[in-house]
Amino acid sequence: MTMSITKNLLVELFVEELPPKALKKLGETFGREIRQGLIDRLFVKPEEKWEWFASPRRLAIRLENVESQQAPRVVTEKLLPVTVAFDREGKPTPALLKKLQSKNFSEADIPLFERRNDGKIEALFFQWTDPGFSLEQLLGDVIEDTLQKLPIPKVMTYQLSDGWTSVQFVRPAHSLIVLHGADVLEGVRTHTNQNILGLKPGRETLGHRFEAASPRVSIADADSYAATLEKDGAVIPGFATRRAEIAKQLAEAAAKAGHNLVPIHDEALLDEVTALVERPNVLIGQFEEAFLEVPQECLILTMKANQKYFPLLDASVGNEGKLTNKFLIVSNIRPADPSNVIGGNERVVRPRLADAKFFFDQDRKKKLEDRVAGLDKVVYHNKLGTQGERVKRVAAIACDLGFRIDGETVAKQAEQAAKLAKADLLTDMVGEFPELQGIMGRYYALHDKLDVNVADAIEDHYKPRFAGDDLPRGKAGVAVALADKMETLCGMFSIGQIPTGDKDPFALRRHALGVIRMLIENDLPIELDVLLNDVAKVIALDSGTREAINQFIYDRLAGSLRDQGYSAQEVDAVVSQRPQRLGDIPKRLAAVRAFAALPEAAALAAANKRVGNILKKVEGEVAAKIDAGLLQESAEQALAAALAEVKPKADAAFDKGDYTASLQALAALRGPVDTFFNDVMVNAEDAKLRNNRLGLLATLHAAMNRVADLSKLSA
Repeated sequence: MTMSITKNLLVELFVEELPPKALKKLGETFGREIRQGLIDRLFVKPEEKWEWFASPRRLAIRLENVESQQAPRVVTEKLLPVTVAFDREGKPTPALLKKLQSKNFSEADIPLFERRNDGKIEALFFQWTDPGFSLEQLLGDVIEDTLQKLPIPKVMTYQLSDGWTSVQFVRPAHSLIVLHGADVLEGVRTHTNQNILGLKPGRETLGHRFEAASPRVSIADADSYAATLEKDGAVIPGFATRRAEIAKQLAEAAAKAGHNLVPIHDEALLDEVTALVERPNVLIGQFEEAFLEVPQECLILTMKANQKYFPLLDASVGNEGKLTNKFLIVSNIRPADPSNVIGGNERVVRPRLADAKFFFDQDRKKKLEDRVAGLDKVVYHNKLGTQGERVKRVAAIACDLGFRIDGETVAKQAEQAAKLAKADLLTDMVGEFPELQGIMGRYYALHDKLDVNVADAIEDHYKPRFAGDDLPRGKAGVAVALADKMETLCGMFSIGQIPTGDKDPFALRRHALGVIRMLIENDLPIELDVLLNDVAKVIALDSGTREAINQFIYDRLAGSLRDQGYSAQEVDAVVSQRPQRLGDIPKRLAAVRAFAALPEAAALAAANKRVGNILKKVEGEVAAKIDAGLLQESAEQALAAALAEVKPKADAAFDKGDYTASLQALAALRGPVDTFFNDVMVNAEDAKLRNNRLGLLATLHAAMNRVADLSKLSA
């Protein structure tokens, strides 16, 4: 029996330059899947340490304490039921003999088998020891499975060196390292005995294209991988290590470039640059100050998107976030004299900035208002018309909402902003940089001497664009943003474009969450039905579509509240009531949480559920009316008296918006409610008595459920 040896394992796949925006995920997946494959095959325990590596030209994993051999295991296998295996005389049947042959046994081996009950019948069993497979035998399949699971943006098909075999991968692969300790596992192949991507395992890889100490880098063992690559290959293979090094160099270079200068914070850009360089070297560049006349968003975007530079911002008091004419370059080489590298990058960025300045200057020659007519030629959706038609719808909705939010002035500002909000789509700057839509509209509106509230609304009408994004900064902006999102939401629902599963091509979930956030966080005095009525003036909504939109918004609301930490019971209690004014939601939730902490809460919630079930079983609607003359039992008289005292207090608090006080007033009902259910038969034979008692319960139910459906709190 082969003894297992525990050593650290290294697997590295060296390829041509990988897509930078996908590198981090490729590296994480490569490491995670190889590790999981080895855990599943019992070569390593889940608690063992591991790390993944990813550089522009390699994916790798180092995993500690990996066994060279699976542990032997005793396997028990059932052959056949005894009644099938032997005839009446106890002799083996043809079925048993055939089974024995398939397992490489003979009739002489039958005494080795055990007869025992499997829980249902007596059967014939045999035990054998599975010696397991070696790491070298199974690792190839683990790697092959991993390559199939990589989140590859686009697969390439390429030929191997033999000139006729083709393989598929994200980029052509050139070498494979498989080291168990210091030993190369040369026999690692797939189960079909094929080399992985045509590569024979070894211990050599390539370092930096220009700065490696030697053309090929030999890795002595799994533990020396990172240090050897950095020393001999001039490569920092660890993605996280390289990223941290870039961040450190960026901070140091910013401090060197000037007092109070900081590099722009952009996690996605930092990830992308980390995926582009193997040996980072941060340098300082600059451009002419005249370019700073262009809106800084344009300059920042062109430097980040096109050149992968980190613009330097002024962090001094009064200038926070203002762009300077200096930027940071993350170079992949470390020459003794970096002036040529810096000069080359400065020459490259200058035409980009000049283009931005040209676009800005040209765009300002034409007013936003003069561009609006051009939107009639831009198709929005073949069933919903052009952008021009859409703008008219949004403007009408925004005007109504602006008036509801704060009167005539805001209504006019919202209407004007909505009419101009999409005009910047026809500018050269937004044509070049679609990410600047709205932002450039604000700049051009200010250039056209429009009211600052209108200009802000033009920029902000896209907000909130994602989770955690800022809300529109002014009332007119809120009105336009609400109108824009509701027009999209209702328009798409009206033509049957409803999100299904994980498919949401028009981002309607995001639009709904934006509507919810604006209504709640601004505590807007607008009910959801009123909002839909305003939209219905310009988009035909039948009752089914309205209900679908309502349900969609409340579903998104419930999910959002759960994500914020509210319990499913709390959320269900409030949202199931479908409160029309969403700004009340936080107060209702706080009230429910405070009520649930009361000692009377559990009993009242259970009673409320019981009342609801009783009323549901009654045919027709039960009127919430009580005839005092028909209250015969002392328990029902006491409950009616308690209701007469408590309900006005709860209603008064509710009408003031003090939902916590409204619910807590109900605590006094616990005793009378418990006594009522103990002493009173609701379904009395006398129809008048029965209907009066049902009316009493209906009154109780209505009083208890104004803030939330308390029955949802019942376990």
